[in-house]
Amino acid sequence: MTDPALRLLVIGAHPDDAEYRAGGLAAKYRQLGHVVKFVSVTDGGAGHHAMPRDDLIRRRRAEAEAAGRVCGIEYEVWDYPDGELEPTLAARRQVIRTIRSFRPDLVLTHRPNDYHPDHRYTSQLVQDAAFMVTVPKICPETPHLPADPVIMYLADEFQKPIPFQPTVVIDIDDVIDKKLAMLHSHTSQMYEWLPYNWGRSADVPTNDADRRAWTATWVAEHGPRPADFSPLLTMFYGAERAARIRWIEAFEPCEYGRRLHSELHAKLFPFVPRLFVE
Repeated sequence: MTDPALRLLVIGAHPDDAEYRAGGLAAKYRQLGHVVKFVSVTDGGAGHHAMPRDDLIRRRRAEAEAAGRVCGIEYEVWDYPDGELEPTLAARRQVIRTIRSFRPDLVLTHRPNDYHPDHRYTSQLVQDAAFMVTVPKICPETPHLPADPVIMYLADEFQKPIPFQPTVVIDIDDVIDKKLAMLHSHTSQMYEWLPYNWGRSADVPTNDADRRAWTATWVAEHGPRPADFSPLLTMFYGAERAARIRWIEAFEPCEYGRRLHSELHAKLFPFVPRLFVE
């Protein structure tokens, strides 16, 4: 690479949130030699029906590390208790310091309207940090940034008060195997806790290949669908290619970050053939 490496920071509430909604983008960044960091704000210790909390926390950290190794992604899991996150000043300061230390070009996080309180409060923490990362007297021990990074929201299906409204939709067909491999690393979630929570434990396959296929089906059922974003895909990729795309990820700008104008779009999403229309 001749240009400086881009830096992508995905801040999710739990181990596996980042790869579920942005694993494809992260894999594409890594293919191009860019730097990616995943953060789980909580310890993941509530995400199981049977395991003791301390054992589960250790297990989920190991799963996150394994997921990160798939594409060479640094993965941090913080110590805030899963299911009990609050948007405290201490947590805000940690987000501020992390953004400043990593110096990302692009930050991704949850939207503020979401079914899970940890997702909502993670979103609030990132939003609350957005301006503060540029204020020298806040967390002065970590040098402030000269300008906000671009901040965008991860996709979800929630409609109230406002449905997800992406301006960026990317084709991840070429890296879907990487995304699925990252999710496959989260055994405690993909094949134990989530099926139990949905009442589908009996449906979980036992062998590795069938489990990977199960994960693909799960992502197809619960992730963004190309048909739902056909106009954007056509605008970015042209009608012929858009019609062939099977796997996508989508992102919505947060108005608190740096404005995503056309030049920045081309820089942050260089694998999208057509420029974003302002």
